[in-house]
Amino acid sequence: MKIFYILFFTVCSCVLLEAQKKEYWLIDVETDKKVLVKDSSAAVRFLDSLAQNRYYFTEIKEIREKSGLTEIFFDKGRDYNTAQVELSQEIVGDLKLPRDFYTNNLDSLKTSINEKYRQKGFAFNRVKSQFKGIRDSSPQVALSVIKNTQRKIDKIVLQGYEKVPKRFLKNLQNEFIGKNYEENRLMKMSRSLDGHPFVTLEKPPQTLFTKDSTQVFLSLQKKKSNSFDGIIGFGNDQREKFSFNGSLNVNFQNMFNGFETVNIFWQRNPDKGQTFNLQTDVPYLFGSNVGTNVNVTIFRQDSTYANVKFAPSLYLHLRNHQKLGFRGTFETSTVIDSLYLGGSDYNKQGIGLWYQYSAPTNIALFRHKTNVRVEADFVNVNYNHDNVAANQTQFFFAGEHNLRLSGNHFLNVQAQLASLNSTNDLAVNELLRFGGWNSFRGFNERSFFANLYYFGTAEYRYLVGEQAFFDVFGQYGQFHNKNLGLKPKIYSLGFGFNFFLPVGLMSLQISNGNEFGNPVKFADTKIHWGILSRF
Repeated sequence: MKIFYILFFTVCSCVLLEAQKKEYWLIDVETDKKVLVKDSSAAVRFLDSLAQNRYYFTEIKEIREKSGLTEIFFDKGRDYNTAQVELSQEIVGDLKLPRDFYTNNLDSLKTSINEKYRQKGFAFNRVKSQFKGIRDSSPQVALSVIKNTQRKIDKIVLQGYEKVPKRFLKNLQNEFIGKNYEENRLMKMSRSLDGHPFVTLEKPPQTLFTKDSTQVFLSLQKKKSNSFDGIIGFGNDQREKFSFNGSLNVNFQNMFNGFETVNIFWQRNPDKGQTFNLQTDVPYLFGSNVGTNVNVTIFRQDSTYANVKFAPSLYLHLRNHQKLGFRGTFETSTVIDSLYLGGSDYNKQGIGLWYQYSAPTNIALFRHKTNVRVEADFVNVNYNHDNVAANQTQFFFAGEHNLRLSGNHFLNVQAQLASLNSTNDLAVNELLRFGGWNSFRGFNERSFFANLYYFGTAEYRYLVGEQAFFDVFGQYGQFHNKNLGLKPKIYSLGFGFNFFLPVGLMSLQISNGNEFGNPVKFADTKIHWGILSRF
């Protein structure tokens, strides 16, 4: 006579224990699959789990005892994964589910209930099923839950690189401590550090559970975030003479473990214009979420005129990768050449707002996944020689996004817009200037003068592993110069190759730009070669 395994083991457990067998093998008579367990209690638990999970008619067929070996032959019976379910009152109240219903996938239902309780912080909950019998060829199953202790994140512990700003750790604590413990929250914590400019997460967050606390350990490593970016350009100037131009961009970052940045930038264009920029950024002043940014820019156009701009700023960290800032603007310009009639001496003072969002990327060849910068300034200007005052508004927008098309194929899209509006006519030396490697390619650096300009870029990129990518791009734009009455539409086309060398990321780019309606000139082709090295 066949009996259920639970009853069998209840009667025979003492006999099995006295025999002190060293090995217990459970053998499925249908599939002949064997499972080794350590003792009779483990065998009971194994068979009990089958009866709890769809195989309600599991029964023992035979037990064979040999020297140092016990073989237990069992038959699982039919797999019932469809059932009429009755939920416990606790599950109904907690999850707002109906009490009785029919399911086509009992396993999926139990997994779903388990996951919902995990999201509520019950990391060690267990969903139990109780077989109630067969009615109309359908099993009747009651589901209940053993929730155990609700877990919340009590502490975040840094390992490895611990000399981070206190406010950085405080922001992590404010975002995650006290929240229900769940895997999705750990993934969110990991993503918040993914692509961080100063630290890297060496491995996924680790969790230590004790009786009365839940601690998350983050293993951080300090990044090599200092960088040297050098560009050399070759092409003809406005007089169609071959010339060199280039730029140097040096970043010193996090040298004092405060996530601070000192940036030095120098650029020379083919028309003898030179730009020098010094920028410092300290993100957490006095342990707060308020940062400061100070920017000094000097531009000199050969021996014609020179502009000096000073822009101190305070900003607030809104969330990860987002900043909102308030700044002052102080600018002065001096015409050096007395015969230069297009320029004017002036002084400007103003205030402005800016916003920046920068999403990191996990592709080392790209600088970021998304980057957006918006600026608006309100300025009062005084022209020294004419003793005239005017009000001006300045607006700037720049956006970039890397979109994965499929596999190693990407589309990089960029857009930029800037405008300068004034209640009077603008002098040449205060007009907006753009063009060149980092803006509208195929033209000389800062070769366009405008009151308003805008352009868009679409660049197809094909990655060769993780060490290089090819790109082909096209640009379209337009600018307005009221002084000259110009509204030309311009374009540029080109291709490039970027690859990693031991010294850093090497870039080579060939481009050609022109105004619509003008013939393409090979002599206008621009070649840029550069290297980005981190140290």
